[in-house]
Amino acid sequence: MKLVSEVGVGTIAAGVAKGKADVVLISGTDGGTGESAQTSIMYAGLPWELGLSETHQTLVHHGLRSRIAIECDGQLKTGCDVAMAALLSADEFGFATAPLVALVCIIMRKCHLSNCPVGIATQDRALRKHFNGKPEHVINCFHLVAEDLRRIMACLGCNTLEEMRGRADLLKARGGITHWKARTLDLSRLLFRPVVLEALRAFATDAQNHGLEGVLDHSLIRLTIPAFRHRKRVAASVRLRSTDRAVCTMLNHEITKGMVATDCWRTLLPSISRVRLGGALPLSGRRA
Repeated sequence: MKLVSEVGVGTIAAGVAKGKADVVLISGTDGGTGESAQTSIMYAGLPWELGLSETHQTLVHHGLRSRIAIECDGQLKTGCDVAMAALLSADEFGFATAPLVALVCIIMRKCHLSNCPVGIATQDRALRKHFNGKPEHVINCFHLVAEDLRRIMACLGCNTLEEMRGRADLLKARGGITHWKARTLDLSRLLFRPVVLEALRAFATDAQNHGLEGVLDHSLIRLTIPAFRHRKRVAASVRLRSTDRAVCTMLNHEITKGMVATDCWRTLLPSISRVRLGGALPLSGRRA
């Protein structure tokens, strides 16, 4: 679940954890392709450091930190950025702008127009010929980030990222600031390290039970997959309940996976499998 770094994001993240999400992504105000409205780019959101710290402290306070991983993104470019995110409790780190620039991106901010001049964000064959990026460019970029991070870890006396994670006490506000606004900032709450009981554990260690074993799609798969394997028409009626969500999603995945593997889509009959859905939801029918 992606959440924008804002005041109160920790409360939302706690609800996301209770909703059995595996990862919550705290997205900072920086970054992106620039295809959003100017007001959103310039004025929406807060730095990821604020949202990340608040999210971690809220989850720890409510005993939910062991159930969910925290990812952060927003112009992460260097090993220093990764180190700061880890010290503020991030489990995962999102990179986008830096690897794109390492490839060939010149940040024209027109990704949504499909006329990227360097051939990245476009379907135009003439423009795609301009793309000359190589995987080695991205690999080298991350090698440099890892080397920078390793140097910082050595200075802090940490052998692994796990040792750094959540150690906000290792961060200190820079001194000697003379700006009339910045010199009065109190970062003690941002750099606060919450006390975590050993029984609760600090970080994502417990797997969420999503209850996928009993979803309706398993029954639909058993009913309809033989139609594609044996080329026979199948018709079925299934009653829905209010707890059935995203019906036919897993079925469509199985159908697509099987059709691609066997290349049978060329010989399928029209409407070879028809499932009629009814019940608590306002749906009269849906074809698979």
